[in-house]
Amino acid sequence: MKSDSAPWDAIARAHLKDPRDASHRMHRYEAPAEFAGLLRWFWIPVWSVPTGQEAPQKVLQYPNSLIVIAQDYARFYGVTASLSTTTLTGDGWAVGVACAPAAGYLLTGRPMAEFTDRAVDVGEVLGDAGRVLSDRVRAAMAPDPSDPAGHAAAIEAFGEALRPALPVDDEGALVNRLVAFVESRSDVTRVAQVCAEFGLGERALQRLVQRRIGLTPKWLIQRRRLQEAAERLRTDGTSLAETAAVLGYADQSHLSRDFSAVTGMTPGEFAALHARP
Repeated sequence: MKSDSAPWDAIARAHLKDPRDASHRMHRYEAPAEFAGLLRWFWIPVWSVPTGQEAPQKVLQYPNSLIVIAQDYARFYGVTASLSTTTLTGDGWAVGVACAPAAGYLLTGRPMAEFTDRAVDVGEVLGDAGRVLSDRVRAAMAPDPSDPAGHAAAIEAFGEALRPALPVDDEGALVNRLVAFVESRSDVTRVAQVCAEFGLGERALQRLVQRRIGLTPKWLIQRRRLQEAAERLRTDGTSLAETAAVLGYADQSHLSRDFSAVTGMTPGEFAALHARP
């Protein structure tokens, strides 16, 4: 089980963390190889927020469902179309798994559009296995939430609960490839490019993405562009105009409009927040 501690990795690209926020430590682990196509990665935040304070965590969620277990809740999350915000308070921990795009439908047996912008108790999705999973994860984390041995035990519990969803079906494998294509290609700016790459008509592509992810192909492209914009603005010092051009926007005003509408900050405000002294 490999731990990932890179400061700006593929996972952190989605996490719009305030650089002044020292409320938590994030542990990240790759999913075991046997779950390729079903699970992507695990993340385990352990936090301590002073009394009377809050630490909002803002994320441009990837196009996949999540399962998150903490001391006081255990939930299955569909994709959040806008900005996902979780506010940390007090002392705590959580163990989360980012599922592959194929997984939501396999775990729930229902179109993922039913879960867009929603979270349900994990027992509603996994039944008794979800309740067993919650108990095992809490037992593993109770002695010391920062202990890698506890993390390994929690991840093993997730594996046993989710293994029955394997193998990934052909349609699921297709949507995984489709999302990987969009996420890895800055030059993909139009739905027609996705249709051409996978030999799908626009209506067939729309139905596939709606059923397996719960949103639209256009949303997939916009989400990747916003994540990449955030990554560029906080790390490489390029101008807003250059960032807009690289991401295929007609001009920087179009990027500013999209970025502000979803994140609540202008690109300039976001870049200034992350500027290194």
